[in-house]
Amino acid sequence: MASRPRIMALIVAAGSGSRAGNEVPKQFRFVRGVPMIRHSYSAFAAHPDIAGVYLAIGAGQEAKTTAALADLPTPHMVDGGATRRESVYNGLKAIAASSGADFVLIHDAARPFLSAHIIDGLIDALLSAPGAVPALPIVDSLARGDGTLSETIERENLWRIQTPQAFHFDAIYHAHRNWSGEEPTDDARMLMAEGQEVRIIPGDEALAKFTFASDFAGSDMTPTFRSGTGFDVHRLVPDEELWLCGIRIPHEMGLSGHSDADVAMHALTDAILGAMALGDIGDHFPPSDAQWRGASSDRFLGHAIKLARERGYELGNADITIICEAPKIGPHKDNMRARLAEILAVDVSQISVKATTTEALGFTGRGEGIAAQAVATFEKISR
Repeated sequence: MASRPRIMALIVAAGSGSRAGNEVPKQFRFVRGVPMIRHSYSAFAAHPDIAGVYLAIGAGQEAKTTAALADLPTPHMVDGGATRRESVYNGLKAIAASSGADFVLIHDAARPFLSAHIIDGLIDALLSAPGAVPALPIVDSLARGDGTLSETIERENLWRIQTPQAFHFDAIYHAHRNWSGEEPTDDARMLMAEGQEVRIIPGDEALAKFTFASDFAGSDMTPTFRSGTGFDVHRLVPDEELWLCGIRIPHEMGLSGHSDADVAMHALTDAILGAMALGDIGDHFPPSDAQWRGASSDRFLGHAIKLARERGYELGNADITIICEAPKIGPHKDNMRARLAEILAVDVSQISVKATTTEALGFTGRGEGIAAQAVATFEKISR
């Protein structure tokens, strides 16, 4: 049986993004809540047929790139060049010098919304051709003119070429090594100059390229609202203090846990982390780490809200429900709301604390523990 081809991806992300009208290079600007480069990198890293992902980046962009791709597989970073072609060539040389490849998919970071079906289509095309590109047919009328219309151009067989562009590695590497013409518009043009065939597969409107400042405008680029939920349970035991929503509650028993076991604050912390798609409290403060033994849960909640604000979001409201038979929560709700508002640096009107029982059913009904659930909603703010 024939072996599977070894496939590498190369993302070109070395530009300054000057046309995008922002001092932050566009590959690091936030699009739908994360740096733009993270979108296409995630798509390649998650695809089962892609053996590795290389990034051609600009000078001094290593730290920004690492931060943008936090929690994802470590990329192979390559120094970009003065032009796109030089950046691609540097990436191809790096692939050749390491593990090599049978196929390579070359992609622009400025096209963030890459889907698995595009990757699949390109790989399938390479089984019978040395090159392939996604493309969309031209549907608008085309004409030449300088202030007034003149010649109409027949749009049949005209295409909008996108990336990734896919190639047999040896073929495109040879084309780059031997290129001596003017600066090419894309890699497919270089392969065609050597008399090689480049197939067209159906493109995707979602692969639109971000070029100008206006491309980043509009609420569709970053979700205006995000929400998350949290749920937590802790056992009631003798000889422990009872902390709920950052308030010490007089009671004959307290909650058992690695930290102060503030079940309500833990649920709210998870809701905030969930809204930002950043895992849960255990990912950030593992109970196996001794430094968190007995820790005050306001540290966890403060960390979560800080992460949300770093991503450009502000809390709209938080709603917590505490589930227990005892103690009575009603007399403490105002103090709980005030304490949570203080930790989160929001107005108390944005915080709701409620309580209910389970009508003597289950572990909470038997007084064995306390549960809490929380919902947090965030609104995008200008960056």
